[in-house]
Amino acid sequence: MKAAKKQPQRQKHLPLRTCIACRENKPKRELLRVVRTPEGQVLIDATGKKSGRGAYLCARLSCWQKAFKEHRLEQVFETAISAEDRAALEDYMATLPPDDPRPSEAKATKVPASRKKTVETNS
Repeated sequence: MKAAKKQPQRQKHLPLRTCIACRENKPKRELLRVVRTPEGQVLIDATGKKSGRGAYLCARLSCWQKAFKEHRLEQVFETAISAEDRAALEDYMATLPPDDPRPSEAKATKVPASRKKTVETNS
């Protein structure tokens, strides 16, 4: 009898989605889905399976603030969001922790000493 060859494990497909605020591609499970239902309600879809038009946001406070400030949800859903729906989304946004600055961003903002301009004083 011949020994059966083992097939290499096939890597599982990870669906990617784009955050409507920061435009980063991330695995679908890392993003929060907001949905406009066929009835016109705009709400958070925790299951990711509600019917309707969906949009994805990172679980970062800065992305939610940007989406509200720039009316990204209204643009994506092509509709005005009712006051009740907006209040529910803002209540959820209030539960998000403040963003921690990324170490790479903190380093990028520092100016090397060699590039700093020296100020000459006249005596």
